[in-house]
Order: sequence, then structure tokens, then C-alpha cells
Amino acid sequence: MDLTEIKDPSFLKNMSNEELEQFAAKIRQFLIEKLSVTGGHLGANLGVVELTLALHKLFQSPKDKFIFDVGHQSYIHKILTGRAGQFDTLRQYKGLCGFPKVRESEHDVWETGHSSTSLSAAMGMTIARDLKKEDSHIVPIIGDGALTGGMALEALNHIGHEKKDIIVILNDNEMSIANNVGALHNALGRMRSAGKYKRVKDEMEWLMKKIPAVGGRLAQTAERVKDSMKYFMVPGMLFEEFGFTYYGPVDGHDFSALQENLQYAKKTGGPVLVHVITQKGKGYQPAETDMKDRWHGVGPYKIDSGEKIKPVDAPPAWSEVVSSTLQKKAREDERLTVITPAMILGSKLEKFQKEFPERLFDVGIAEQHAATMSAGLATQGMKPFLAIYSTFLQRAYDQLVHDVCRQNLNVMFGIDRAGLVGADGETHQGVFDISFLRSIPNMVVMMPKDENECQHMVHTAVEYDDGPIAVRYPRGNGLGVAMDETFHSIEIGSWEILKEGSDAAILTFGTTIPMALQASKELQAKGISVKVINARFIKPLDERMLHELMSMNLPILTIEEAVLKGGFGSSVLEFAEENDYQNQAIQRMGIPDRYIEHGKVDQLLEEIGLTKEQAIQHIQRMLPSKQQRA
Repeated sequence: MDLTEIKDPSFLKNMSNEELEQFAAKIRQFLIEKLSVTGGHLGANLGVVELTLALHKLFQSPKDKFIFDVGHQSYIHKILTGRAGQFDTLRQYKGLCGFPKVRESEHDVWETGHSSTSLSAAMGMTIARDLKKEDSHIVPIIGDGALTGGMALEALNHIGHEKKDIIVILNDNEMSIANNVGALHNALGRMRSAGKYKRVKDEMEWLMKKIPAVGGRLAQTAERVKDSMKYFMVPGMLFEEFGFTYYGPVDGHDFSALQENLQYAKKTGGPVLVHVITQKGKGYQPAETDMKDRWHGVGPYKIDSGEKIKPVDAPPAWSEVVSSTLQKKAREDERLTVITPAMILGSKLEKFQKEFPERLFDVGIAEQHAATMSAGLATQGMKPFLAIYSTFLQRAYDQLVHDVCRQNLNVMFGIDRAGLVGADGETHQGVFDISFLRSIPNMVVMMPKDENECQHMVHTAVEYDDGPIAVRYPRGNGLGVAMDETFHSIEIGSWEILKEGSDAAILTFGTTIPMALQASKELQAKGISVKVINARFIKPLDERMLHELMSMNLPILTIEEAVLKGGFGSSVLEFAEENDYQNQAIQRMGIPDRYIEHGKVDQLLEEIGLTKEQAIQHIQRMLPSKQQRA
């Protein structure tokens, strides 16, 4: 069967296990070939081929609802629901989304991109199903990494209490975006080695009842015996204590075992958890043997060797600059510790971990815990640096407000992937942190123009002692500038004039500085002189420079690769209002009030009008007399 001819998964119903195995191999080959061109989440999807086929064979999507936690493992689901023909556009501008997307298909019932949301969503859908007296199965599929998230444990607790009919599939591959950590991970490891607990328990009960003479008495105490046995058979039995019927562990690549246990789950009332063991990257040798999980999310690669196709002699990644600076500072300051929520690889912290294993803490997918743990470290005079993606910092907002900033604790935040991130799309665009950080008292927020300034900002953050401080930096590589040999501190709240001008001023920072400089250059050719300022401190503002600009009544354009609502431009408007600059001309450029989908960053910037051409037009509108002259 040509995968592009698939319209829906109904054809799976009549396939034998042998046919399913052949079909699974075909899907794996398809994914390996397609993702070698587009990039994407290869390892996670190669691991769930048999599981996804078994689910679609035994359930009736979209009547039965599959809820993929995180969603990066939904590619097979997309193929089976008629989207194989779109895989050439995967994660491309206006193309197929790399995560579940409701507008793509009726089979996508929940949109996600962050972890640990599936169980709560499933509980909501289950309650709605029961209130509406509908007959369907609600099936969240969650990985062992996502299960460590506090939200998932809150949902487990509620589901077990309410005894709702939900079938939870625990996809256990011992990995998330990195090696999993924590007591729950260790408990799952003991379960993996415990064998088929449910079947053994049932068989032992049956045998006890068959014993002559004492069988009746044993039968009367069967429940107590079973309760004792479960602690003997599987240490902890966490899920049964939560109120779930536990099936497993199940070989996630064995169709017979999968179908047997899923059939049991369908017939069992109340909450059920099917513990499925899968191998991330299965079927592709480079991904199977990669112990650091570099095949979780990949760009283009050579199929035969697995070699990644990357630019030659590219400048260092922003996160690498931050990590190497922290490493150097840690040699000088024993108080410096680094915390990450499952992002050692993504935040390029491997070298720091190797040199200072006792001072780097991977807390798993637990951003709230990471923030408050950092606050706890700060109360004891330590210098905690929390390396976290902008999109994941959103998950720790209350901890920022209540635990860190309210107590004015000296926690450093390395906000990675700040700005548009491209192919991962709207769930991962790092465009909200400025708005929610600048509204919190005591917070300092800065962003560098290049990697040299970045290392000095990290140094500044480490040397800062007056409260919380954040350094934002984008995804990808730096600009290739020369790096200073020694660090120096940057005065808090100080801006930098990059180009002088007398007719107007552009205030911007980070990734939009090159665009502003080019706009100023082209305007100069039109006879318009525009000052370009590196507004590297987003909070606090450089009030001295703002007073100087506004007292001259110089028209101001602010540019930011972040949302306009409550952003940097808004803070400049607020300054003008608070200081009674009533006639000050201020215009703003930034991310409009909508979610920005996936695509290359330059395509997205063009779509939303965050371009050099738009900057030129804004300046010209503020200077009509100059425009006429030009």
C-alpha cells in the first residue's frame, strides 16, 4: 500500500500481525527518508510505530480519542489519518505541523507541544463524555519523561479518586528529550524488570482457589493476599495505589502482546494504565545506539551514515556561549550552581556537567520545581543559574512571582530560545517572556546584540547581587564576532548607541539589531539620519538616554522580536506618559496579538511585517517633511 493513499485507519482492522510487522517496517523507512530532508522528531516516532498501529487497529478514532502528550510522537498517527502526502512539508512554512493540530484533522482532538498535559485533558474529556452519556474510549498516550511533570501527577491523583473510565498508555522508553531522572524513573525501572504482573497475580489467585480443603478459606482472603502479592511482585505498585488497574510491562514492539493487553484494558472498568516498553529510534541504527538522544529532534541528515547536515565553520551556538561562560565563572566562584529541567543537551550543558557534576542539577520536566529550588539555593547564599527555554519558563510563572521575585532572591535565568524559533511553531515560540517578566517587581531583563556581549552579560548576571536577573538569547548560532579574552560587567540599565543620527531613533535589541542598522543605512541614502540604539536592558530602561531623546522630541521606533502587548515598546510608551512627554512620536514593531505558526524565521518575520522595509516605512511616516524631500 502506498502510504499517501491512506485516508483513514480502518484498513488496519483486517490486517494480520505478520502484515502489521511488514507495514511497520514500511512506515519506519518512510519516516527515515522524509525526515532526512525536513528534519523533525525522529527517535520518538520510530519508537511508537507498533504501538500507534495497535491503537488504531483496536480503537475507533475519532470516536475514541487519542491524546498525545507533548505530541512530537504523533507522526504515525498523522500517516494513518490521511496526511502522509503532506510529509514533504513537515514543519515547513504553511505545511504540516510537527505536533497534533485540530485544523489538520478530526483525528487530532488535543493540541500540544509542552509535556504533562494529556492526563488533565483526558479527564476533562471523560467527564464531558459521561455527562453527555456518550460511549467512547479516552486514551492519553504519555511518556515516562512527561509523567514526572507535576501536572501529570495531579491528574493521576484526580483520575484515581474519581474512578473514571480512562485508558492511560504509558510509553516507557527511559528517555524524554534526555535521560530521565528521579525516583519515579527508578520506580518504573523496577516495574520493567518485574515481568507480567497482572497475569501472574490473576493466575496465582486462580490456583489458590483450586487448593483442596483450604481453598475456601484462601478464597475468603483473596483480596488481602492479592494486595500483599502486588508489593512482592512489583516494588511500590505506584499506579495501583493511585487507583489504576495496571497492565504490563508490555513489549511495545510485539503486536500480539500489545493487542492482548489493550483488549484487557478495553474490558476493564475504571482507570487503567498499560505500561508499554518501547525503544526510542527503533529501526534506524544511528538513532538506536545514540545514548545521548541526539536523535530526539533533528535537522536534515545523511540516511546511510546518520551524519547531520550542518553549515561548515558555523559560529558557536548562543547556548554554547552561555554554558562555556558559566563553566569559566564556576572555576572562580564555588557558589555557582546550574539547574535545568531536562535540557542538558538542548542548553549545551554537557561540558559543564562533566567538569562540575556535583553543581549541575537536572530536575526532569519540572519547571516549577526548578524555579523554586533555585530560590531555595539563593536563600543560602548560593548563585543558582536556571537554564530554561522561554516557552518552558511560562510554566513556572507563579514561582517567579511568588518565590523568586517577591523575596528578591538572587536567581539567574538563562532564557534560551528567546524570540521566534521556527519549525517547532506556536507552542515553542519564545515571544511572551518579556511581557510577563517586565511586569514583575525586582526583575532585571537583558538581551545581547552578539555572542561577545552575551558572555559579558552572563558575567554581569553572576556578579549581580541585588535580586533576580535574566539573560535572553535566541535559538541557533551567534554572529561570528571576535570574543574578548576577559569578562567585564555591563552597567545595569545602560544602553549603547550603535549609530548616531539626528532625525529619529530606533530602539531595539538582540536579533533585530542587524535589521535596524540596515534600515538606518538605507534611510541615510534617502537623506534621513537615524540613530540606532542597542536597548540591551529591557528592564530597567535607560532613563537617562530616554530623557535625552524625548527632550529633543526625536521620533522613536521600537523594534522587538516579541509580543507587542505589554512588551518593550509598551514600556517606552509608559515612560513617555509617566514623564509627561505628551507630544512624543513613538511607533512600535513586534509580534502581533496572535500565535505565530511554524516556518523558517525569515518567512515568519516577513509574514508579520517585522522587516527592514517596514522599519523604513515607519520612520518615513513619522518624518513626512523628510519623506517629501527624499
